[in-house]
Amino acid sequence: MGVLGHLQSDNVFYYFEEITKIPHGSGNEAALAQYIADFAKERNLAYSIDKAGNVVVKKPAFAGYENAPGVIFQGHIDMVCEKLGSVEHDFTKDPLQLEIDGDFIRAKGTTLGADNGIAVAYMLAMLDHKDLPSPAIEAVFTTEEETGMGGAVAFDASGLKGKYFINMDSEEEGKFLISCCGGRRVRVNLPIEKEAKQADAVAYTLQVKGLKGGHSGSDIHLQRANSNKLMGRLLQELCDKDVVYAISEINGGRMDNAICRETAAVLVLTEAEAQKAAKVIADMETLLKKEYRHTDADMIITWEKATNAVNQVFTEKVKQNCIAVLLLIPYGVQTMSLDIDGLVESSSNIGVVETAEKAVYFDSAVRSAVASRKEVICNQIKAIADLAGATVESSNDYPGWVYDANSQLLKFLEDAYRATSGKEPELMALHAGVECGMFAEKMPGLDMVSLGPDMYDVHTPEERLSISSTERTWEFLKEALKRMK
Repeated sequence: MGVLGHLQSDNVFYYFEEITKIPHGSGNEAALAQYIADFAKERNLAYSIDKAGNVVVKKPAFAGYENAPGVIFQGHIDMVCEKLGSVEHDFTKDPLQLEIDGDFIRAKGTTLGADNGIAVAYMLAMLDHKDLPSPAIEAVFTTEEETGMGGAVAFDASGLKGKYFINMDSEEEGKFLISCCGGRRVRVNLPIEKEAKQADAVAYTLQVKGLKGGHSGSDIHLQRANSNKLMGRLLQELCDKDVVYAISEINGGRMDNAICRETAAVLVLTEAEAQKAAKVIADMETLLKKEYRHTDADMIITWEKATNAVNQVFTEKVKQNCIAVLLLIPYGVQTMSLDIDGLVESSSNIGVVETAEKAVYFDSAVRSAVASRKEVICNQIKAIADLAGATVESSNDYPGWVYDANSQLLKFLEDAYRATSGKEPELMALHAGVECGMFAEKMPGLDMVSLGPDMYDVHTPEERLSISSTERTWEFLKEALKRMK
């Protein structure tokens, strides 16, 4: 029967559990796309898959709704693949291990993929429902949203006919998203020059871990620690305290749109210098824990002898340039909106540091609701790279989405929410990228809103989905469709 088999809501939870059995990390969505296509074929619904792996499934209008404007539902089929270091899990082939904890659905030691698997489940339940009063539905399942909205960028929207567009990638029940920021991925490539290590030097691993992490858009204002930035401070502090060391490698983070939780650097130094380093690191751990006691109380900084032998290290120049990039590259809120109280306008997150054969890569997610301020941050990163002798690559530039004060869709949704909950919905502008911006650009005049049930700590192994909120949101969606006659 499955872990969620006792939960009902017109098969929403059934489809969600089925989705969690199919690996679907970004770039590995083909199996889930085929599952959706097979689902449509079995129900004689029109469907298509494009070269980017995006799937569209179309369901005709319910009797009496033939003349109502069609509605497009959209969500992405990829998920962020994060896990605890102690957990053995291969995201390319292993199903997620679900568990129920009170009102929450979790995955054991890994991300749950409710962002955005619950959207997929909702859409499949709508398409499968034989007695659901609604206009014609076009369900759009996009790929690679978490790595730059690649599916939405490649999507040809010319075949869509709907007037209303409901994006299902929001994470707070009763909060309707009505605009979002744009963004860009920026990579700094620092060339590596190596030399032989000192004869009597040994390798130690310096690691920052136990941080809270989170979404680099919706959680950036919480001022949580970023382990890549903390590593820069630690490495500089060792230099300031005259510890003589070399760097062999440094790696932290998996996704530039996730606040980095763990970073490790392999340092090479004599045993005498290692003892000096241990004192400096212990002092810094105390200091940093005090600084971040409210946001990252579980922070741990470890200093242990490395298990692998090291023969080559960065030259001193590369080492200093690496530290400089870590210290100077922007992280956190850069500007606040002057139009909407409390809204982050611009931010940057250094989500990934990776040592490759010939370069160290520093990957940042830059976001802003103002295009010119996005450019300023990107230019800052380029200036830092130029000073460090590095190069910069930019990719996945995506537009923002501007609020429509005359939205008819919003009125339908507000009325349906009041009817099903007895409460007033909250209208939000979000400091995160959602695919609405892409579709607004491809389909001018599209009337759109983004919404979803309560979920927490997405992009981290603590991710969880509220069962009761998922049920309430499903009833609300059915009521909204019923009113679109």
